[in-house]
Amino acid sequence: MTEKHLSSQFDAELSGISTRVLEMGGLVESQVAQAVWALSNYSGEVAEQVLRQEERVNTMEVEIDRDLSTIIARRQPTARDLRLLIAISKTIANLERIGDEAARIARMVQRILNVGGTNPVRLPVSDLAFEAELAIRQLRKVLDAFARLDVNAALEVLRNDDQIDQEFDGLMRKLITYMMEDPRTISGSIDLVFVAKAIERVGDHAKNLAEVIIYVVKGTDVRHNPVDAVESMVR
Repeated sequence: MTEKHLSSQFDAELSGISTRVLEMGGLVESQVAQAVWALSNYSGEVAEQVLRQEERVNTMEVEIDRDLSTIIARRQPTARDLRLLIAISKTIANLERIGDEAARIARMVQRILNVGGTNPVRLPVSDLAFEAELAIRQLRKVLDAFARLDVNAALEVLRNDDQIDQEFDGLMRKLITYMMEDPRTISGSIDLVFVAKAIERVGDHAKNLAEVIIYVVKGTDVRHNPVDAVESMVR
């Protein structure tokens, strides 16, 4: 078997596993959107669908991780190829955690419905939906950046991360005001705090994925650095 043939096989394996990562990413993106929709509309059916998808996400993570180990053992990659395989492992771990956050929201919806809850005091669920829209947009951008290994797109995700944090902080202030003005909102507001935190974590995981992309392309670990420093490091 020629070296060129082996290289072509390896490239095909990398392409195939990257495609599965993007499929997993699309699934968790859908999970988050459905979980927030279930909360906004108090839909137990959609919440249950999110939880069913969690099983599929977990299975995909295990299968991709297993195939990564096989590729590393058989091909013994070096340099950028090895970085890509390491990055894929980190990527699927972050995607699985995003799925966990979506499932956490879905379980909260089920709990609220089980105790006969709705939103009689008009809590700001729409604000929560906007935070989720920002997080989903970040996730979509970083998955596209992963597909193209686009450092500039990854940097854009890092620059936009503060928007989700600001939205989270604003929602916290609003919920505190609600609770101070009307004790009836305390239980529902606490639920929304946990949901808002779950959505913020989705944004954090998208940021982690952006840093992974930069690591693959540039070979530079940019974690725990402000965006300005990251931009200087990758020039």
